[in-house]
Amino acid sequence: MKSIRVLVADDSPLVRDLLKAIIESDPQLEVAGEAANGREAAEMVRLLRPDIVTMDIEMPVMDGLQAIERIMCESAVPILVVTTRGDAETAYAAIAKGALDLVVKPDVSVESALEFTQRLRLLAKVKVLTHLAGNKRGWRAPVAAPAPVAVPAGVVVAIAASTGGPAALSVILAHLPAGFPVPIVIAQHISDGFLGGMVGWLASLSRVEVKIADHGELLLPGTAYVCPPEQTMSISASRRVVLVGRQPMDVFRPSCDRLLSSVAARCGAKAVGVILTGMGNDGVAGMRAIRDAGGVTLAQDEKTSVIFGMPDLAIRSGCVDRVLPIEEMAAEIVRAAVERGAAVA
Repeated sequence: MKSIRVLVADDSPLVRDLLKAIIESDPQLEVAGEAANGREAAEMVRLLRPDIVTMDIEMPVMDGLQAIERIMCESAVPILVVTTRGDAETAYAAIAKGALDLVVKPDVSVESALEFTQRLRLLAKVKVLTHLAGNKRGWRAPVAAPAPVAVPAGVVVAIAASTGGPAALSVILAHLPAGFPVPIVIAQHISDGFLGGMVGWLASLSRVEVKIADHGELLLPGTAYVCPPEQTMSISASRRVVLVGRQPMDVFRPSCDRLLSSVAARCGAKAVGVILTGMGNDGVAGMRAIRDAGGVTLAQDEKTSVIFGMPDLAIRSGCVDRVLPIEEMAAEIVRAAVERGAAVA
């Protein structure tokens, strides 16, 4: 089996040595080269043609954001941002420039090393596109969402997302109309400590309010509530946020199925379920629950998904009403919310 060739870019020799040791511990991976700054990384991508790059953000000469933009313009390759939690909000700007995902710098534990190498193997398979403004995976300009309309109370939009989700969410939230009269609840698989950075980045792009969900707060129109990864979110009969600690049986963090299933149970036909890019099956059971309750279910299409696992399984299970490219999703969410409100008003 051909090895996956990894280019390591970090200005710290100690971090490069650690990453190289972790990569070389996996028989499916090999280190193609190492770079001490962004300029070296961009040049080495062109010369070595690695299968994937691990990219630090804070580096001399050329930082990680500049390097990602240059790489995605000249010789696109999958890029995994490897950073500290303190750089999380800056690191999410790398997603907008074409990086596929980000992780915290791993430690020497077996669990951390295994999670890191699994992520490299997964993302190395993703086909990325060279683009003048970075990797947009062939997206067209987003379709304009209809102007805000009156939607009867009780409609809730629930979104499930994993790998590639932050970029997809940025497209949706940036193109929902200001004053969108429906609350949105989101379960995005994410590493502990990175949620604040992601929410800050999404909020800077969005015309609706984006916030980390708080236990007991009432769901309000025009607000997107993002579940903390160390907890599981559901909604109560009174449309309030319910957060509980992560359970030992919870494979995914946070659980998309638990959130979507609770929206199905509480909102019934007034629920709008959305499943976005990601690996695995989390969210599929929740989408089925929404469909069975009479709600509307939407899935991201294969072309615009970084990983087509979650949407594909939902589609093949027969619980998806409409399959759409991400640039059409905001407009369709608005239409679905109006449709659900009118159908059960």
